[in-house]
Amino acid sequence: MILDPLPMAPLGDSLLAELTALYASHHEFHTLTGDFPDPKDIRPEQVAAALAEEREQPGTEILLARSFGRLIGIAVTLAHHPDPADPDPWIGLLMVDATLQGQGHGRRLATLVEDRFRQAGRTAVRLAVLANNPKALAFWTALGYATIDDRRDRRLDRPCAVLRKPLVAP
Repeated sequence: MILDPLPMAPLGDSLLAELTALYASHHEFHTLTGDFPDPKDIRPEQVAAALAEEREQPGTEILLARSFGRLIGIAVTLAHHPDPADPDPWIGLLMVDATLQGQGHGRRLATLVEDRFRQAGRTAVRLAVLANNPKALAFWTALGYATIDDRRDRRLDRPCAVLRKPLVAP
């Protein structure tokens, strides 16, 4: 698996088509999040707008995961949380093509993201899981993340569990 930052240039049609297919494969997740008006009909312009909104946040990095040239996942990270009392970087989104789930791609993608933070000298990472998403909570806790707080998300005021994982040298 290769992990590359999303180019800062405008998204080309083929890349946007790949990203739209990735997002569209997760209609179950998007039903839980409410991020798209119709989770079963996600359109390229909606994906482009969602990614543009992510890019507006200072310290955001959007990483594309490819295997054998195929886009299989995406990770959105935040170097610094908007709350200055929070010292850790965050994983805002980690999504693997739904047709490929259960094959270890999510675990590998999470490990690559953690390794990037380790290389940057970061000592822990956090993320939030929506309270209505027990599958995601099970995934992250299996990777060693522990719940440290329950709160509402900053953008849509949804109940979430905040998880944290110390990043010790491998």
